[in-house]
Amino acid sequence: MSATAVHSLWTTAGGMTSAAPAEKFKAPVIEYTQLTPVLIVIGVAVVGVLVEAFVPRRARYYTQVFLTVVALAAAFAAVVGLAAGGYGTTKAHIAAMGALAIDGPTLFLQGTILLTSLVAVFTFAERRLDPDAHGSHVDSFAAQAAAVPGSDSEKAAVRAGFTTTEVFPLLLFSVAGMLVFPAANDLLTLFVALEVFSLPLYLLCAVARRKRLMSQEAAVKYFLLGAFSSAFLLFGIALLYGYSGSVSYAAIAKVVDGSVTQIDPALADTMGNDALLLIGGAMILTGLLFKVGAVPFHMWTPDVYQGAPTPVTGFMAAATKVAAFGALLRLLYVVLPGLAWDWRPVMWGVAIVTMLGGAIVAITQTDIKRLLAYSSIAHAGFILAGVIATTPDGISSVLFYLGAYSFVTVGAFAVVTLVRDAGGEATHLSKWAGLGRRSPLVAAVFAVFLLAFAGIPLTSGFAGKFAVFKAAADGGAGGLVVVGVISSAIAAFFYIRVIVLMFFSEPKADGPTVAVPSPLTMTTIAVGVAVTLVLGLAPQYFLDLASQAGVFVR
Repeated sequence: MSATAVHSLWTTAGGMTSAAPAEKFKAPVIEYTQLTPVLIVIGVAVVGVLVEAFVPRRARYYTQVFLTVVALAAAFAAVVGLAAGGYGTTKAHIAAMGALAIDGPTLFLQGTILLTSLVAVFTFAERRLDPDAHGSHVDSFAAQAAAVPGSDSEKAAVRAGFTTTEVFPLLLFSVAGMLVFPAANDLLTLFVALEVFSLPLYLLCAVARRKRLMSQEAAVKYFLLGAFSSAFLLFGIALLYGYSGSVSYAAIAKVVDGSVTQIDPALADTMGNDALLLIGGAMILTGLLFKVGAVPFHMWTPDVYQGAPTPVTGFMAAATKVAAFGALLRLLYVVLPGLAWDWRPVMWGVAIVTMLGGAIVAITQTDIKRLLAYSSIAHAGFILAGVIATTPDGISSVLFYLGAYSFVTVGAFAVVTLVRDAGGEATHLSKWAGLGRRSPLVAAVFAVFLLAFAGIPLTSGFAGKFAVFKAAADGGAGGLVVVGVISSAIAAFFYIRVIVLMFFSEPKADGPTVAVPSPLTMTTIAVGVAVTLVLGLAPQYFLDLASQAGVFVR
């Protein structure tokens, strides 16, 4: 057979004739302007990796901190620019060949993630809390992450004054994945974004300077359970593809509500099979609920929060929740609204056990980081109450709660880094006794954060809880609100117990000291307090902002 015959066969098989040679191959249309926030963060993360390779060791820390802060600030400015240009409201659309949705929830959540990360970066950069080692400033991260804990190579790295500045590009890669996660408009983009933000977090959890074995154990637990959840998500994606013949949110939603007109003959046997839909949807929800930290997928949370370096815990506790709830909202409100009768009862059950489980188990905790971990599980339950509302108010109340909660969390973990003894951070609750007499300002600030977690009026926590519970009650989930109020009362007990411990107990002679931080950590804590009080005293502007942003593009 001649070469020309083969070529003509090939072009005929591909449906290309000489009359229309270019019809089949269309160049992808990517709206780079609308993807600017993500592109800035990824671009600077790549530059950060190059900095590690080419910049002299003594200059890396300052270079990385500068690059990270500039990247996050510039990306936030880009989000504000897109919102001002109407991309959150009138110009909301599906971008990047259907892969991403640029709409109100996307921009609101991306802005929240970027601001939270910017505030969290200052705790990563803190180097004044521990005494200098061998004439070098010391941060929260291992001198050399690859060195075996306690080995000669680790001791040599500490003596040489090495620091793990790779944490900054890792943080940026993680943020980039988080920016894409709530914006994903097809299941494969969702999965890729999940991996992009999870893998750097597994590494960040393992690089604590003190208690390195505990830190590495936390990272391994997080990695193994995260791999399970990713497998569930991927299996669910496969089943939903078999059900609908597409991974696009809009196409799946059409098959779910029965408005699809054209059936792919190759998928005629499986398309519209309800068993695939129910099992696939349940598996994807399992993957997302794991990231949110909802019961019964919460087992990783206390161990990882306790073992990871505290700056990483604060960043992860705040930003991961925002990204994961954003993706969960889009999945339930855009892909599966036609299945609400099936998923609402399941989510009712998950929300109830999450609220009660997190609040009740937190009472028994003796470590402040574990206590905050169970507190975050209870908060996941409160936010789920807003998700279950299935109304526009439900979306906006969840957005507001996520914004309020993330700053309180980063601020609270920043305060935890300050209370120290000879072994590093003093996280055992007994060590916090009498802290209010030893350092009234730090104890007062932590008390503000605890009251916000408890949902006491005049704090952002009260405004957030009120918005979420009102949306749930209006959406017909009154029973859930009753459970939520009971859980809040239980949770208030252990928050107030810590406040009583700090202010009304005698300080021990050998108790911990409060380190004087640099302006970096002070900024983090000050921003946390300011946001907590502003959203508590005058929440209306931000509630309006969240309600304007609460419309998904379909």
